[in-house]
Amino acid sequence: MNLVHIVAVCILSVFFIWILYNIPILAVGVRHLRRSGRRGRKTLPLREEKLPTVSIIVPVKDEERVVGRLLEALLRPNYPPEKREIIVVEDGSVDKTVEICREYARQYPGQIKLLHQSTSNGKPSALNSGLKHVTGEIVGVFDADNVPEPDVLLKAVAYFEDSSVAAVQGRACAINAGENMLTQFISYEEAVRYEVYIGGKDVLGLFVPFTGSCYFVRRSILDNVGGWDGESLSEDTELAARLTERGYRIKYASDVRFWQENPANLTRFFMQQTRWFRGCMEVSLKYGRLVRKLDKRCFDAEITLVGPFIFVPCLLSYLVTLYSLLAPLQPDAMSAIMANIASLFTVFLLSVAGVALIYATKPRKMRNLLWLPFIYAYWSIQNFVALYALIQIVLRRPRRWAKTEKTGAATNHDVKR
Repeated sequence: MNLVHIVAVCILSVFFIWILYNIPILAVGVRHLRRSGRRGRKTLPLREEKLPTVSIIVPVKDEERVVGRLLEALLRPNYPPEKREIIVVEDGSVDKTVEICREYARQYPGQIKLLHQSTSNGKPSALNSGLKHVTGEIVGVFDADNVPEPDVLLKAVAYFEDSSVAAVQGRACAINAGENMLTQFISYEEAVRYEVYIGGKDVLGLFVPFTGSCYFVRRSILDNVGGWDGESLSEDTELAARLTERGYRIKYASDVRFWQENPANLTRFFMQQTRWFRGCMEVSLKYGRLVRKLDKRCFDAEITLVGPFIFVPCLLSYLVTLYSLLAPLQPDAMSAIMANIASLFTVFLLSVAGVALIYATKPRKMRNLLWLPFIYAYWSIQNFVALYALIQIVLRRPRRWAKTEKTGAATNHDVKR
């Protein structure tokens, strides 16, 4: 084998090892999903006097199309108003967002606090500004396009009855899944990622990442770790890694559900994924020391964080396959073995995705399996996004916290009411 061939084999070997590591997680996630089925998590309701106070921070910027919908949803949950506060951090909007938020704050002075920042420094900065004004025992975070279900707070705080739980991550559902084909298969891919991958990690007691919205953290712990990293492009992922490094446990709660808007065109999707991937890559480099800790949760955190890096050799395998089709070569034994392994992994991952598509959506639909080719195409696109994010890091391009534009589209009629 020549040098190029050897390097390619080494890179692809890393990819295969990473997949092998995640197979048990995916298998456990599928088994747990099938067993849980339609059954929800059964918890005894807490008496009102035992409910903790909750502060919800909502960072907003130029969100006039969706912020009113979110505030309406946050004002009607099944939770005592005197034990809940909503802190809206308006971050230098140039549309009517501040006027809308000011009107809600005027109508609900005891429940909504409005903080206005004339200069925008990104979501992490807005979250830290809001943290200075919270009074609750539990701090929650929602984005402007979110629509939490009415029982989201009751279900979330129930997990904190376990003193070992430092934080809780809820389950995202797409409010605009039916807008077009892109939003539809993003919603299915998210169902697989939340219910199988993150769910499997939770069952095994591994690292559960924050996903940007609908997560809750004990205020005392947030104060202890110093809030959010204002320089990070993925402040949620960075915070989850920092909590894990310090021995705190994050719980995934599939019954704590909220609805959010998925990107409806490829430009918004590419920008959003690039920011997420670059942010995750930078966090993995920052917390590379986690693998040295003799703790399975810390080790798994670093393995999870390097995921976007693994997409790059995955892209290499696609290009090698394409090249072999265009310029047929006589493969050696090692290449043939790796090609067969790659095929087996692909079949396995698609099988996992297929089961998840059936069980992670309600009602269960066998015809969801028809989306498998699009899920595979979606994963393939992510490989190119990961490569672009890596190039930005290598070239040291400036970090810019670019928000994803929201339109307010809602195809789920039950939610948008």
